[in-house]
Amino acid sequence: MTEKLQKVLANQGLGSRREMERWIEQGRVSVNGTLATLGDRVDESGQIRVDGHLLSRQTEQPVCRVLMYNKPEGELCSRHDPEGRDTVFDRLPAIRMGRWIAVGRLDMNTSGLLLFTNDGELANRLMHPKCEVEREYAVRVFGDVTHQTLNTLKKGVQLEDGEAKFLSISGKVAPPGSEEESMNRWFNVTLKEGRNREVRRLWESQGVQVSRLIRVKYGPMDLQKRLPQGAWVELGLEDVNSLRDIVQLPEETQTMVDVRQGKLDHARLSRMRRSVKKHKVRKENGGVKKRVARTPKR
Repeated sequence: MTEKLQKVLANQGLGSRREMERWIEQGRVSVNGTLATLGDRVDESGQIRVDGHLLSRQTEQPVCRVLMYNKPEGELCSRHDPEGRDTVFDRLPAIRMGRWIAVGRLDMNTSGLLLFTNDGELANRLMHPKCEVEREYAVRVFGDVTHQTLNTLKKGVQLEDGEAKFLSISGKVAPPGSEEESMNRWFNVTLKEGRNREVRRLWESQGVQVSRLIRVKYGPMDLQKRLPQGAWVELGLEDVNSLRDIVQLPEETQTMVDVRQGKLDHARLSRMRRSVKKHKVRKENGGVKKRVARTPKR
């Protein structure tokens, strides 16, 4: 029996299917000594190499794990940054099999809920437009927002990469002619896709500027209100299966989460805040050392 190459790679925890497709297009993958192309299929005996290194294919099926991360503004959704800037992967826990895959992206100036999983198939389905997984954002905007503005955004707007719209918008419009009309106002919006800067571009199409953007929900998962920025929590079996259910994947039967760790009590929150603070201090000290090292001697 054969499977699509990108699916095999994703199931090994190397990344999402989309990311694996990019690797194949970039010529980073070969099968049995031949450079792979999109559409290739592979069986269990196929020798797969990534960047010239033979892939040791795992026969043991790893437990599906999901992390909820509260992304601060200023972090990049990249594994590495050549400029040394903070990334969302910096503080994630070590993982024995595979690696953490980000479910979608948030731009540098957007904060809030970001999910990570070690299951490439789950990540792919949660991100894929055909699965229509809802995302909800809290957005603060500056500009003239009328009922007509909201109706237009829900009906649909033609952007440079196609039509886009919000499924729902909640929030109050300022009364016409009032002083509040030009003030910052908060709205909650939902949509079923995650194109680049889509929320911002939709508002900007109506001459309205986004001054703050926070993702507060992804599918059935609400951002835990007490989760500090820069901290993560691993989801329990019930939450993992609620995500798997909405994208028609079979239930996971195992978990690595201790049920006693489910609640964000005062002691646990304090440990999280201390850990986030220590990471920031280490990062700042490291940055100072690098800058000093680069200073030429006179």
